[in-house]
Amino acid sequence: MQFKHPELLYALSLLLIPIIIHLFQLRRFQKVDFTNVAFLKKVTIQTRKSSQLKKWLILLARLAAMTCLIVAFAQPFTASKNSLNNQKEIVLYLDNSFSMQAKGSQGPLLQRAIHDLYEQPFNSSKISWFTNDFSKKGSSLEDFKNDILKVSYTQNQFTTSEVLLKANQLFSKDLDSQKQLIIVSDFQSKDAFAEVPSELLVHAVQLKPIIKSNIVIDTAYIVSKNSDGMKLNVVLSSQGKDVKSTPLSLFNETTLVAKTALDFSQNSTNTITFDLETNSAFKGKLVLNEPNLIFDNTLFFSINIPQKIKVLSINDGDAKFIQRLFDQPEFEYSQQSFKSLNYNDIPSQNFIILNELDDIPVSLTTAINSFISDGGSLFIIPSMMANIENYNILLNSFELGSFSENILQEKKITNIVFDHPLYRNVFEKRVVNFQYPVVNSFFNINSNASSVLNFEDGKAFILQNKNTYVCTASLNSINSNFQNSPLIVPTLYNMAQQSLPLPELYYLVGKQNKFSVSIALIQDEILTIRDSSMTFIPLQQTKANQVNITTNDAPSTSGNFQIQKEKEFIENVSYNYNREESILQYADVEKWQGVKLFKNVDDLFNDLAEENTINSFWKWFTIFALLFLMIEMIILKFYK
Repeated sequence: MQFKHPELLYALSLLLIPIIIHLFQLRRFQKVDFTNVAFLKKVTIQTRKSSQLKKWLILLARLAAMTCLIVAFAQPFTASKNSLNNQKEIVLYLDNSFSMQAKGSQGPLLQRAIHDLYEQPFNSSKISWFTNDFSKKGSSLEDFKNDILKVSYTQNQFTTSEVLLKANQLFSKDLDSQKQLIIVSDFQSKDAFAEVPSELLVHAVQLKPIIKSNIVIDTAYIVSKNSDGMKLNVVLSSQGKDVKSTPLSLFNETTLVAKTALDFSQNSTNTITFDLETNSAFKGKLVLNEPNLIFDNTLFFSINIPQKIKVLSINDGDAKFIQRLFDQPEFEYSQQSFKSLNYNDIPSQNFIILNELDDIPVSLTTAINSFISDGGSLFIIPSMMANIENYNILLNSFELGSFSENILQEKKITNIVFDHPLYRNVFEKRVVNFQYPVVNSFFNINSNASSVLNFEDGKAFILQNKNTYVCTASLNSINSNFQNSPLIVPTLYNMAQQSLPLPELYYLVGKQNKFSVSIALIQDEILTIRDSSMTFIPLQQTKANQVNITTNDAPSTSGNFQIQKEKEFIENVSYNYNREESILQYADVEKWQGVKLFKNVDDLFNDLAEENTINSFWKWFTIFALLFLMIEMIILKFYK
């Protein structure tokens, strides 16, 4: 028990006064003579015994009354250590990630949490709180209740370390205040629990779904494409034991194109193939009906009318192997002899190959530099009779290094940089018994550019710096058999493809995405991205015959969007939410040291109310004081 005014307890020493008065009677007895002495003696003895007992009872009643009265003025109470701290700060984190769409015993986890938090009687008039996409410091209780009803789902989800870091920004710098963090989340497994600072009290409410099953559309991709049509593969997966069969629908805008039933009784993964037309745009949407998690029931994708990549080969040597490679529907290939080169054709290209030129004059170097600065890509194949000095002028301008001498020596091309973007997803595994091509002569090069292919001794065969590439050996059939090697197809094909990275089937919301639009803009013209409800201007860089677009935080929602120049439609682009939230795996919060766990919001706030309760007892001691005074009066009046 504690006292609000403990100094008043010194007044208990005053209880000695009535004790002294009762023990030492100051009044003297007077003797009175009566005739019948025996009778008077008997009465006197009985009266003295009765008087002594009565005096002790009165003394005890008065001492008890005075004690209770003094203790009442000292104001006794009981309280926890937390409730005695008048400087309290509470920060609330409400997890509004997509995994909170899962159904609990009383509906979706997030909606139930919002309802419970809205009904709670917060003791403070101000509250700081945040979600995965919103934060507010020192919000009034009225504003908090208005804002929390507007909380919607987001694909973002903080880790526990990010939650502690964000909460620390909302707490004040006062070292004497008691800081409490309330976390309301399903605690979907993402990483290890963060260490809780000793000065922070963390209360966690883990909301658990009653059904841990889900079907998700993982991805979609084009598996094959020819003049007759293309095949779209859709990969779906299931979690949990109670998964039922469900239909999958394919839409082109609002038109239902195909519908099929999914069966996960045998496997947890299904791959469905749809046949689509090749030379037509497709504004696609895949939809399935799964009631648990809704956000991953839809996958948007766009297939645009193919934009041909313009490839120009400037030749002094044989270009038949280049023509065979780029004589495909997705390329617009042209070739010119260096002696009759039309310089006006250079700016309109996407990818240029300098094929074994004996000399590179200043005029060509200037034109190529301008072409590269406008976003074009270049591949340099040197001639065995190359003018090294002029070649080095061009190579140095692109920081590709410089040739030193032509070495007549046979070497195998054995080292493939499998992680290079040109070979990403080309090989199923890292080949060790490959039939490696050879060269009979090559140029030594001094360069800091990154390697694409290397000789057996580690020297570079193909180097890259940004969007320029250089080969250190001639590729004609006399000097090398690289033309007949399987490596030449992915190498040159991907060089051309990466010169104009066209939009993919879809991109992920919230990630940095880069693609190019094949269009020539004049000064002050810009491209916008829009759908039926929003329009935004992406980060863009205008080149001679293309616009490089980068998107980051926008758009914030999934869907099919249009790329427009003013009101002119250019092409479609699609965005989808990340599927990480679809994984129904949850952390065991009981193992998080320094955290107090609760089953629901009501239990948490009941515990907080109990911790903050101060039990005062001064009224009871006042009542007891009056009671003992009444006992004293009864003794004085009725005790004989």
